[in-house]
Amino acid sequence: MKRYLFGVDLGGTTVKNGIFTREGDLLHKWEIPTDLREGGANILADIAASLRKTAEEQGLSYEEFGGLGIGIPGTVDREGNVFGCVNLGWGFTRVKEILEHLSGLPVEVGNDADVAAMGELWQGAGKGCRDLVMITLGTGLGGGVISDGHLIRGAHGFGAEVGHMCVCPTETEYCNCGKRGCLEQYCSATGIARQAEKNLLRSGRESSLRQLDSITAKDVFDACKAGDLFAVDQVDRFGRTLAMGMSYIACVTDPEIFVIGGGVSAAGTILTEAVMRHYGDFTYGRQRDVDIVLAQLGNDAGIYGSAGLFMH
Repeated sequence: MKRYLFGVDLGGTTVKNGIFTREGDLLHKWEIPTDLREGGANILADIAASLRKTAEEQGLSYEEFGGLGIGIPGTVDREGNVFGCVNLGWGFTRVKEILEHLSGLPVEVGNDADVAAMGELWQGAGKGCRDLVMITLGTGLGGGVISDGHLIRGAHGFGAEVGHMCVCPTETEYCNCGKRGCLEQYCSATGIARQAEKNLLRSGRESSLRQLDSITAKDVFDACKAGDLFAVDQVDRFGRTLAMGMSYIACVTDPEIFVIGGGVSAAGTILTEAVMRHYGDFTYGRQRDVDIVLAQLGNDAGIYGSAGLFMH
């Protein structure tokens, strides 16, 4: 069995890369810029060249690499095809086929949120588990679902699009996906800020947030930690809404653990505590025993998870 694996996390600005042992040890990591010229036509060739070059620079035989995993910011089907990536300039792209030809290695392809979940399962907060759900709270709200050690991709690559579950059918504003009432509209970084601004206009309550020209999710959590009662209420509403959405997922997947990552998770345990306060109200039986924890791998989750695709 070959000793090493490559993990690649492809983003719109940079490509993060890692060299791993099969045991999950990260030996080396580096980044290269994402070349968006010519509709991203050179991206995969750049990645393949960088992997081979860096392996040689690290004194590792390329022949000892058993495969390459890559996370893509777009919808990926079971055959490793990507159905368009706006941030990369790609339309339909046969990523697995092309990258196997360029690299000479077996390739596994996953959606970036899915591979982040795999990273947390393999070497992060969910290590030792086989059933995990990851919620990624950033500008949007993404997710990854792993059942019995396997990623749930779905028939069309849309498995685990948890941010677009409807949690408020009476919502009048539209989500970026074109629907209304999506979880992302309330619990993403932009959603938290939007809800705080909207409720501040409706409320006559005093709040330090009124002194800000614009509100961010971090501002809301910081004000909550400082005892601002309006912000305390906003964080509680956030926790209740996210708990509701997580209960829907639990009814279908029955995970051992929920892992919460993304930029908003930097708020810390105040976030998980807000969710746990309400999670039991929406679940029953042993679903209530699930652990709700913060992600551990940070920005490295993507490279860990991409390599981890070969181990699960």
